[in-house]
Amino acid sequence: MTINCVIIDDEPLARKGLKEYIQDAEFLTLVGEYEHPMKAMSILTEQSVQLIFLDIQMPKITGIEFMNSLQHPPLVIFTTAYQQYAVDGFDLNAVDYLLKPFSFERFLKAVMKARLMLAGTVKTASTTADHFFIKADNKLVKIRFDEILFTEALQNYVAIHTTAKKYITYLTLKNVEDQLPANQFVKIHKSYIIAVSKVDSIEGNEIKIGTTLLPISRTSREEVLQKILQNKLLKR
Repeated sequence: MTINCVIIDDEPLARKGLKEYIQDAEFLTLVGEYEHPMKAMSILTEQSVQLIFLDIQMPKITGIEFMNSLQHPPLVIFTTAYQQYAVDGFDLNAVDYLLKPFSFERFLKAVMKARLMLAGTVKTASTTADHFFIKADNKLVKIRFDEILFTEALQNYVAIHTTAKKYITYLTLKNVEDQLPANQFVKIHKSYIIAVSKVDSIEGNEIKIGTTLLPISRTSREEVLQKILQNKLLKR
């Protein structure tokens, strides 16, 4: 799914930085950038725009006032140098609030939230997708579903173990779970999601994938076993 987005910010350097970040996210398409909110009105009414990167402190009208003026606003990610506006931003159900200057990793976390929100309301052919992208090793990496062994939560990061290597990315386990096909993956523990086709054996409250033993939570055990057996994906 491609997300059409717009930048509204009166600072040229801020627009330039956001534009570079957007170009690095393959699922984002920048359809306009503006130094004043009112200059963006025409594109918001004439084109399909799903996401706005909106500065708050601008001359004549703030980003919050502008958002309040829209009858059917797109998703909004606020970008500002002033932390005191965060509460106002979340009161308006903004997707996220980026405090300048922010890293690409923090930017990616925000746009992934927007992507998941849009995926939840717009059902497309994405159910046939065989991959998703993450930011790892300072680049965007394609992760194919059939190459994933398991994913592991690491505080503010997630490790995605594949048949080729392990990738560490600045996401939550829930972010990753929402992108994985439910019929191919199952959460076995608060810290682990596995590919059911990659399970080699189950013994007690542990699953073995390759040489790795992973714990099954007591509350999830029955559901996990049922899903693996029902799909007939357990290797014999």
